[in-house]
Amino acid sequence: MRLDIMLCGLLLGGSAMADMTLYDFEPPFDTEPIETTDVQLSTEEVDGDRWLVLETGHEAEWPGIVLPGPEGAWDLKEFDRVELDVVNTGDNRVNAMIRVDNPGADGANHCVQVGVELAPGESGTIVAPLPFMPRGPDGEPLDLFGMRGYPGAPKGFSDFDPSNTTQVLVFVPRPTEDHRFRVNDLRAVGDGAAMTVDPEEFFPLIDRFGQYIHRDWPGKTGSEEDLIEAREREAEEIAAEPRPDSWNEWGGWADGPQLDATGFFRTEKVDGKWWLVDPSGRLFISHGVDCVGGWGDNTPIDDREHWFRGLPEEGDPLAAYYGRAHARHGHYAGRSMRTFDFGAANLHRKYGEDWHGAFADRTHERLASWGINTIANWSDLQIGLMDRTPYVATIHFDGKVLEGSEGYWAQFRDVFDPSFDEALESAASWNGERTGGDPWCLGYFVDNEISWGSETALAEATLTSPATQVAKQVFIEDLRAKYGEVSELNEAWDADHASWDALLESTDVPATDAAREDLLAFNAKTAETYFRKVRDAVKSVAPDQLYLGCRFAWVNDQVARIAAEYCDVVSYNLYMRSVEDFRFPGPDVPLIIGEFHFGALDRGLFHTGLVSVESQEARAELYREYVRGMLRHPQFVGCHWFKYRDEATTGRPLDEENYQIGFVDICDRPYSETIAAVREIGRTMYEYRAGG
Repeated sequence: MRLDIMLCGLLLGGSAMADMTLYDFEPPFDTEPIETTDVQLSTEEVDGDRWLVLETGHEAEWPGIVLPGPEGAWDLKEFDRVELDVVNTGDNRVNAMIRVDNPGADGANHCVQVGVELAPGESGTIVAPLPFMPRGPDGEPLDLFGMRGYPGAPKGFSDFDPSNTTQVLVFVPRPTEDHRFRVNDLRAVGDGAAMTVDPEEFFPLIDRFGQYIHRDWPGKTGSEEDLIEAREREAEEIAAEPRPDSWNEWGGWADGPQLDATGFFRTEKVDGKWWLVDPSGRLFISHGVDCVGGWGDNTPIDDREHWFRGLPEEGDPLAAYYGRAHARHGHYAGRSMRTFDFGAANLHRKYGEDWHGAFADRTHERLASWGINTIANWSDLQIGLMDRTPYVATIHFDGKVLEGSEGYWAQFRDVFDPSFDEALESAASWNGERTGGDPWCLGYFVDNEISWGSETALAEATLTSPATQVAKQVFIEDLRAKYGEVSELNEAWDADHASWDALLESTDVPATDAAREDLLAFNAKTAETYFRKVRDAVKSVAPDQLYLGCRFAWVNDQVARIAAEYCDVVSYNLYMRSVEDFRFPGPDVPLIIGEFHFGALDRGLFHTGLVSVESQEARAELYREYVRGMLRHPQFVGCHWFKYRDEATTGRPLDEENYQIGFVDICDRPYSETIAAVREIGRTMYEYRAGG
């Protein structure tokens, strides 16, 4: 059975079915009944077609509209995808998105969510693929789980049922400015025939190297000999492509101006642009990659051992790469499960049983050859400590949570509770003992993608927390100091609390806008306390090194401005196609990108990651465009790709991610197209930055 041919054909889709129009905005369409969030709607005629115009604000996290299905739902099981035409009629870049929903959709489950990023005046089409999961001869879906992307279901959505499509959302995600764009012709397209397979032939679906069995692609590893041959061939390539001539030992711009040398990395604004400055006083742009290391790309084995061909038996040296891990999201959420690390096992096969030293050497050689001068977040500290490539350090710590808060990765912590200080100081001390005073350590990221919410979210979460919450006690004391008597607060808030103790016991959020001033003030106090304490802890162990912030993913303007007061460099994880027009809402301070990536489905994986492209060639070209846009932006001082190696084909334990986002694949083979783009950027970035 040629599953590779069958699957490729299905992924490409077809057009046997006639398109089904969901909304075309022609009369009698009326904007009045449409559910809106922070958006003004109108219509306009363009070449005889009636378009819907959206003018979105940026106060809400998700400004946009809801387009409901007729009589409750559409049945789209006969179609491949939903499409929507978009034109950016505003004067800034917009990331326009759609979300196709089943009942219970929440942005992560029971929905398909995609978008397109458009420059002013640019037009495009948003394409939301509808999944067609592999099915057995009885028509029932195969028992596949624990992955975000599946064979036959590009970008995942395994829990989405096209036959019960209830609504389509059109929106802008977490904007920092207003946008204007128009949309037309929301439609279902293509032939969504199910992929029927014989389970006896489909399983196992993963070979002994961790690759998908039922497809072939350029560079797929077929044997141990392939691994050895690739190792030798790459050594020759690295010798022919040494580190850029214009770099000094730190990866700084040896041919650039000489500034004050402090012996550590620092920041300085030169000719209207922010730069890092290396320990020798040369200008430096941090061109980096995350997750540099040999371990960590494991995948769950429990409940699906029959998926894998050739797992090592007990006593096999490769059995050392079994382990255990805990899941936070997905099928295994809340469980500890047995795992296998295909990435590390392949390094064992490629470099020998004692592969760690050889792999570390090869990694530094690679990075220099590729024009990468920073080992970025989540990386193996032992590789960073080899004094060959600058690196960043990573600090994480615990502490009691703010009970009323929410978060994808974790709840916000109570910054006023003594446990916050204790955990922070312990984590900072541990890191300081290893990296404090090391000139190769560029600086410290502390935390990652905290859920800050709106400008009053943390204050509201404090009020909904129990009376034992220290943050709530602090908030009540602040209110008592301001108002004196609870009656004065009641008058200001239009509330009816019987006493201050009653307010402490209450878990209600004020129902009117009258409390907004106080909520904003305590939200700001919470953020200021967080950044001040973290800054002080970092500087106590590494006074000469940089505090690089908390890697914002979800943040409001208030928190971003406060971060600028305490961070040496403010960090963002920016998964988008361009950052050239990125607007920082605070003062003129240096910024750094902690994560970005692009992926495609042409190398055997089932999910593209957060920004999709159609091929490896397109991925390489978008890499060039993204980094050059960063270099043109006067505040950015670097960007770090997430991540060094592809995620496991069958999903990582933490949250089921199985993205094609590596500089190298699971067999440690570099993606030649992307690496060519990385090399080109690394060799030209300083002249480009200075002249751009």
